[in-house]
Amino acid sequence: MSNPWDDWDHVLKVDPDKDLCDGETFEDVCRTGTDAIEIGGTLDVTAEKMTRVIDAAAEYDVPLYQEPSNPGVVIDSPALEGYLIPTVFNAGGPFWITGAHKEWVRIDDLDWDRTHTEAYIVMNPDASVAELTDANCDLDADDVEAYAKVAERMFGQEIVYLEYSGTFGDTEKVAAAGDALDDATLFYGGGIHDYESANAMARHSDVIVVGDLLHDEGVDAVRETVRGAKDA
Repeated sequence: MSNPWDDWDHVLKVDPDKDLCDGETFEDVCRTGTDAIEIGGTLDVTAEKMTRVIDAAAEYDVPLYQEPSNPGVVIDSPALEGYLIPTVFNAGGPFWITGAHKEWVRIDDLDWDRTHTEAYIVMNPDASVAELTDANCDLDADDVEAYAKVAERMFGQEIVYLEYSGTFGDTEKVAAAGDALDDATLFYGGGIHDYESANAMARHSDVIVVGDLLHDEGVDAVRETVRGAKDA
């Protein structure tokens, strides 16, 4: 069975708590050439902010996915192709592996056909997601490879997400994760800021995720990363 992300090279992650660059619109965002838009953020995200972004992007022909940081910000919208739910495999405790997910399932009626999980391996100790989840980021290439194998072979994860969040990652560790996987798709996020960085990391992963660049430098810079990913 194939998944939509099997054919992706590039995902643009939009943080609902951050503004677009001056003069840019969500029409511009949706026309960057990215394969999909993922809407989510770690801090200060609300349902209202999520709804604003979803509604603004809904009329354009780009698949939209929500990556909710907690159950309270989940939006039930027909504009969404689905939900990508992080489970942090190197979190410091069980809450961000299964605990938050258990609470969500208990309080809400999930649309299971549109709900997918991402096996996060968080690598930047200074990132908000690392602090929030108390992630153990002191991992060498062998550790990363082992986590990737556990995610795919023991837990059946179809997406493994190596998250450097704001800093460019170690290509050896990214390659180790990629080599460990048979069928799962390797997402990489962190520090992609131009054609060269996108092209370099796309050679070691299946899908690169670009986020901060959109809010810091704008859609022209994002287009260059799309081109870099597609050329890899």
